[in-house]
Amino acid sequence: MATTAEKILAKASEAKRVEPGEFVVANVDFVFAHDGTAPLMIDVIREFGVTTLKLASKSALFIDHAAPSPSVQSSILHKKMREFAAHYGIKLFDVGEGVCHQVVMDYYLAQPGYVVVGADSHTTIHGATGAFAVGVGSTDAAFALTTGRLWFKVPETIKVTLKGKLELGVFSKDIALALLKELGTDGASYMTIEYHDELSPKLSQSAKATISNLSAEMGAKAAIFPVEPFTPDRDAAYFSEIDLDCSRLEPLIAKPPLPSNVVPVSEVENMEVNEVFIGSCTNGRLEDLEIASRILKGKKVREGVRCVVIPASRKVYEKALENNIIDTLVKAGCVIGPPTCGPCVGAHMGLLGPEETALSTANRNFTGRMGDPSAKIFLASPATAAATALEGKIADPRKYLRG
Repeated sequence: MATTAEKILAKASEAKRVEPGEFVVANVDFVFAHDGTAPLMIDVIREFGVTTLKLASKSALFIDHAAPSPSVQSSILHKKMREFAAHYGIKLFDVGEGVCHQVVMDYYLAQPGYVVVGADSHTTIHGATGAFAVGVGSTDAAFALTTGRLWFKVPETIKVTLKGKLELGVFSKDIALALLKELGTDGASYMTIEYHDELSPKLSQSAKATISNLSAEMGAKAAIFPVEPFTPDRDAAYFSEIDLDCSRLEPLIAKPPLPSNVVPVSEVENMEVNEVFIGSCTNGRLEDLEIASRILKGKKVREGVRCVVIPASRKVYEKALENNIIDTLVKAGCVIGPPTCGPCVGAHMGLLGPEETALSTANRNFTGRMGDPSAKIFLASPATAAATALEGKIADPRKYLRG
């Protein structure tokens, strides 16, 4: 009667079975932090005088949020991380390697059945690999790194079954936005969302990652696409079940200031934008850049519009170069940034000025997220972003994909 999350937590806590609401202490398979959370984690470890880190060989630090460093203060934090990693023998992914979540996937650091702890809220993304992956605070990350274990309250599970066939111009980002509209920003609070892909054709790993990533915006503790042998029992008990007919979806967009404020693109079509951002841990993968390049090929970004494209990792960047995707984007007038979180978190490389409007492929559109508090951020798929960059106003991508 166990769900996927319950099976993984039972194995990790060396129990025959676990029940929702039960507290368990589970073994952690992989732990990581980035330059936004690692410095505090380091402070906690030093404050308690820890000399041995049990998970040093099963951990990683990432310099990705403010990278390359945009300030002296950021450089100080980066130096702190480099010295800490060198002292304890922790793998450090330095400037240019990419956004932590994509790099974890690039190097297969999250595996089916793993318990993954990341000091970042979008750690849910690694549920796309079949892992129970949760975002935690810096203190919990320090405890997991030090002891190799962490406590969890076994979450209830929502079963989401994706059915049908995606129509032209509809992508995994639109699936995630449709679920955000239904569940809201707290509809899955401290729950696991267990996704069952019955689409034809089935989703790619990158597409699954987009959905698991955005599940954090629904309040989810974890968001798993089950992988053998960690699949749910046929009689598993769920908190609720949702069947989503994806064949009925159209291109969607989230209006500010919440990712759940979702409407069809047609409802806000023709709204002028100042900037388009294609990237982030949500939509900076190869297939995201490929669809943008397909729409932009042989065309030009609208004059007066900044189109910033940032590959999610060095490996993604290299593949995009090999496939002439970067060449296409540059010739179209896009600005290509090094692998980094950059504008997504309001760090650098594309911040918004007063009253400006951006269409972003990232995961959050909160007030002040990408710059000035008076700026407006819309969230959509890379296809919608590329179409918008061409027109200088929010546009339906389907007209550019027909034929």
